[in-house]
Amino acid sequence: FQMDTTQESYLDLFPLDTIVYLTPDSENVLEDIDPNKVYVLGGLVDESIHKKLTLQRAQEQSLQTARLPIREYMVKTVNTKNYHSETLAINQVFDVLSTYYETRSWPAALKAGVSSGKGYVLPDAVKQ
Repeated sequence: FQMDTTQESYLDLFPLDTIVYLTPDSENVLEDIDPNKVYVLGGLVDESIHKKLTLQRAQEQSLQTARLPIREYMVKTVNTKNYHSETLAINQVFDVLSTYYETRSWPAALKAGVSSGKGYVLPDAVKQ
């Protein structure tokens, strides 16, 4: 993938109606990648302190939002910490999106980007 970096804001670079801010707090599920849209991958250091901050930012900027379809394709695993999080690091979100773009398979994409430490696995990975 070719990438460019800039100091400019995405708000100044792209029309607002083409921007989709990805946030785990969105009610909208990302069902497909639209090549005519610009997807913003945000990043926060501590999700527990900044809960819903990315959703709030997107709403303040009047942007469309979406979340990865983790709940739709994965199941919660039993773990000792009872920990389940749909918040991913930027590189994990990028891995999910790039794998989906190549395979058009959400299960394959989520398997590539969502580590088992997040408390979610594909249904076929649950031990019977």
